[in-house]
This record gives sequence, structure tokens and C-alpha cells, in this order.
Amino acid sequence: MKACVGWRRFLFCFPLIFILPHLFSVLELHQNQAITDSPKENTKKFDVQNSSGDDAPKKITKKFNHLVLGPAAGEGLPNRLQCQGVKALNKTHFSNPSHASSVGDGIAFVTVFTIYNNSPDALADGKPSNLVTVGNASYSKPERSMAILNVFINFIQVRMPQSNVIILTDPESDFSVHQNRVTVLPIQGEYSRDKLMLQRIRSYITFLDIRLEKLSQEQGRITHFIFSDSDIAVIDDLGQIFEKYQDFHVAFTFRNNKDQPLNSGFIAVRGTRDGILRARTFLQKVLEIYSSKYMKASRMLGDQLALFWVIKSNASFDAKRFSKAQAFIKEIGGASVLFLPCATYNWTPPEGAGQFHGMPLDVKVVHFKGSRKRLMVEAWNYFSSSADISDMLCLILKSGRTKYDF
Repeated sequence: MKACVGWRRFLFCFPLIFILPHLFSVLELHQNQAITDSPKENTKKFDVQNSSGDDAPKKITKKFNHLVLGPAAGEGLPNRLQCQGVKALNKTHFSNPSHASSVGDGIAFVTVFTIYNNSPDALADGKPSNLVTVGNASYSKPERSMAILNVFINFIQVRMPQSNVIILTDPESDFSVHQNRVTVLPIQGEYSRDKLMLQRIRSYITFLDIRLEKLSQEQGRITHFIFSDSDIAVIDDLGQIFEKYQDFHVAFTFRNNKDQPLNSGFIAVRGTRDGILRARTFLQKVLEIYSSKYMKASRMLGDQLALFWVIKSNASFDAKRFSKAQAFIKEIGGASVLFLPCATYNWTPPEGAGQFHGMPLDVKVVHFKGSRKRLMVEAWNYFSSSADISDMLCLILKSGRTKYDF
């Protein structure tokens, strides 16, 4: 009987000798799988990373110091950018930059920017070991912030050449910008890293107060304002927002996200006296909610949480409207609020690989938030050498799944 038991164990275990090595090989293959794109793609300049379908890959903690190309989300879908390597197979819908915002009302971009170049950390970042290289240039941490700001301005000047850029900053911040149609406006406040998002809203409100004073002195052409983060690339003329939607005072962008549907990195304000007054009142309410309810999130997301609180506190507002990527207008707190879909007006690489299912052909703003700052600089360098905006967008679409070190 004992011999029989031993024989049965042998029969049971014997197949495992063949199965286990195969199982480990499959696991290793899934961890290290890498498949190149078409043979024509230049794999010397970019690494190629594979994942199947449009689902985002597993979280990777490593931040790369070079571009990593993956599959282009949205392949085969209508109204989405299609790519072969970094070449666009179809073209995005863009207006002619030479005519962008050249007639009608003026447009000014407003961003809050400061640089922490006097701190011990900033001085340490200047050491060769802490430099980050993109193309032929190397950057310390303060220089990286300036590189992003300059690329932000570059895209605006190429795509909307008649627009102005206004930089709101800490009076003690030491930096200069040597580009045309750019104004640096110091505004007193608390610009520490922990309070920067809170200060941003305060600076926006102060700026609107300044504009209200000037409106009484100025006659003629109206200037509308787009308040944005400095890590965005303007891909197409945004002046059409104010022409297409005539009745709004302030605009925000939204996505299908239950807890954080709104992104405060893009806010449009109509430049009429009524538009500025109502937008200022609305932002003041957001600031009050931020200060009273979300100070624990003052470093990040507090402004977006406060903004959503103000909007959803309106009894007639239906948050289910955020599930469809269609613009709509709603009266909230005495202001006519325009909601624009992020997929077009605030497209981000991670969401492009996720809920946006690729890049819409009518995309107008690309937001390089989080660990995609290097990609913003790389994209500008690529565009500067190729002058093809659609090919550049393919580069962004295929590289945006990866986190970078910049």
C-alpha cells in the first residue's frame, strides 16, 4: 500500500517538472515583453515599449531620462489621431496660425509662475550630478522650470501669434523672460510650495481687480483672458471659444471623473466688465470654500475640490453631464459658466491612454501635468525641427504613457 502511495505521488508530481519552468518563462515574458513598432520607425532615437489595447500599463515607478514610445491609443477609432511610428496618417483639424486671433477681440494668457532659485535645494540642483539633459541642453531644477515656461510661450506665439502672455509672480522671484508680447506682473502673496495653489486663485482675483480698474480707462478692443498652468501647449486657436459661445462669463474644463471632474489648469474669462465682475465673484467663492474646507489639500488639488464643491452645491446641477464630452452652459452663483470637455481643451497624456481613447482630431490644448514635463520640451524640440504639428502629436500620444525625470 505504501509503495502505491509513493507511486501516486510520483505520477502527480512528474508533470510539474515540465509545467513549472514553462510557467516561470511566461511570467518573465509578461514582465519584460517589448515589441518594436514598424521596421521603418527610428528606434535609435526612442525606446519602444509595448502594451496591448488602449488600457493603461501597470504602474511603473521608474522615471525615464529619454522618450519611450508605446502604442498609440485610439487606433482604428473614428475622429482619433492615427499614427505609424511618429508619423500622422490623418491630420488634426487646425486653423491657420497666420489668421488665429488676428481679428475681433484680443486674447491674453495669464499664468502664475515663481522660481525657487535662492533656496539651498536650488543651489544643490546646479551640481553636474543633478543636471537633466534634453537634446543638446542640460538643466538644473530652476532652469527646468524656466524651460517649461519658455516652451509654453513658444507654443502660444506659434499657434496664436497675436496673443499676449501675462506672468503673475512673487515680487521676490528672480527671473526674466526675453520674448515679445510677454509681461511679468508682480503680485504680493504667499508663493511657498505648500500654498501656491491657494495663492494662484488669489493672484487671479487680484489680476481681475486690476483689469476692472483699467477697463474704465480703456476704450475699444476687448481682451479676453485664459488663465492656465504653464505646462500646457496651445495647439490651436482658442479665440474661437469666445466667438462660438457668446453667452458665458467664465469657462472650466471637465472630464468623466466622479470625485475630481474639473481641472483648474484652464479657465477662460470673458473680458467685458460684466464677464470680469461675475468671474471674479465666482472665483472669490471658490477661494472661500478652499480656505474653509480644503486647506489640508492646499499643496495639490484643493482648488479643484473647492471648484467642484461650488458647482455641485447648485441644486439644479446634474453632475451626470460630465460623463459626455460635450460642451454645455449652466447658470451658477450668478455667473453663466461654460463647461468644455478636457478631451479637446485640456487633453493629458495619461487620460489620452485611458478614458479619452486616444487624441481627438480637434484637440486644442495638451496639458503635460505630473511627470510629463520632459515630454513637453521634447515635443517642442521635435516640432521645431519638423514643423509638422500632427507628427508632433503622434510623438506625444505614443510617449505619454511613461513618466519622465524632468
